[in-house]
Amino acid sequence: MEEQLSNTKYNKATEGHIGKIKAKIARLSADEEKRRSSKGPTKGFYVKKAGDSTVALVGFPSVGKSTILNQLTGAKSEIGAYHFTTLDVVPGVLEYKHAKIQILDMPGLIKDASRGKGRGREVIAAARSSDVILLVCDVFNPDVSVLLKELWNAAIRLNQKKPDVVITHSDHGGIVIKPTVRLTKITEETAKDMVAAYGHVNATVVIREDIDVEQMLDVLAGNRVYIKAVMAINKVDIAQPGQLERAMSMYPQFRKVPVSAATGYGIEDLKETLYDTIDMIRVYLKPQGQEADMEVPLIVKRGNDIGAVCEQIHRDFRNNFRYAMVWGRSAKFPGQTVGIDHVLEDEDVVTIIVRR
Repeated sequence: MEEQLSNTKYNKATEGHIGKIKAKIARLSADEEKRRSSKGPTKGFYVKKAGDSTVALVGFPSVGKSTILNQLTGAKSEIGAYHFTTLDVVPGVLEYKHAKIQILDMPGLIKDASRGKGRGREVIAAARSSDVILLVCDVFNPDVSVLLKELWNAAIRLNQKKPDVVITHSDHGGIVIKPTVRLTKITEETAKDMVAAYGHVNATVVIREDIDVEQMLDVLAGNRVYIKAVMAINKVDIAQPGQLERAMSMYPQFRKVPVSAATGYGIEDLKETLYDTIDMIRVYLKPQGQEADMEVPLIVKRGNDIGAVCEQIHRDFRNNFRYAMVWGRSAKFPGQTVGIDHVLEDEDVVTIIVRR
């Protein structure tokens, strides 16, 4: 089927056929992965979660990931001018603007890593659990198309949002496609054929955005992870004229930071970029009847609610939660009484009342 797919030219007439083949390949690949995993667990990298978020360093061997980790965190990851210096995941913690960001230095990825070459499956599994992927390349070889392909094949979608598509199964009625917007990249018939090819018999598919064939395939597979990504271009201190400009012009979908891990150039800009990309907010706690502690904020990701704050303080706070009072941007008025699902904004002040 893969050979048939590669020999089929894409056009409007073949769109539906290609979609069906891709759906069948995805289903068979998923079945193969289940069979492989049922044979027993494979050895992987175990990294204990620490801090408020996690950043994974992904790049080819010997591009300077370990030195960047050392510059960011003060960790002691072994460095050397030869391939595969790092043979395990080395963690470090970057403390920046009161946030604690876990940085993971991982072995370099190579071609066919998504198929297991060079312990690629273990590396990618660690990357899948991160909040941000920092793609590291050097200014002499800024082409990371192989890396991007391996991450794509491993079901990692960089700087993308999960398609707004809902599949609801039923006992009868066949497959019904219900778009709520005009579809310009995929036809309803192609979407229906793909759903059927993936093995669904009776289902209602509500499509709320103008998706394409690949996004429909991602929805059907159900195992995609959507991770923010930025790019660090290393070794700029020894770049030749024009090399940095060329590197910066490539891959416009990524925010890029030129750095020199050897001299420390650009490291502060990289810290700021990672902090902004994770998109964390500061929440200040105010004990009932007392002043708020404005010196040390609680760091949570944007979009988190009062419940997330309760869990970060202690799980008993969520279990015994009564109500909260909020001052700041998310409150309609100072001291508003809110429930556990109230979404917070940056620099909100919160008082949490629990049952005693």
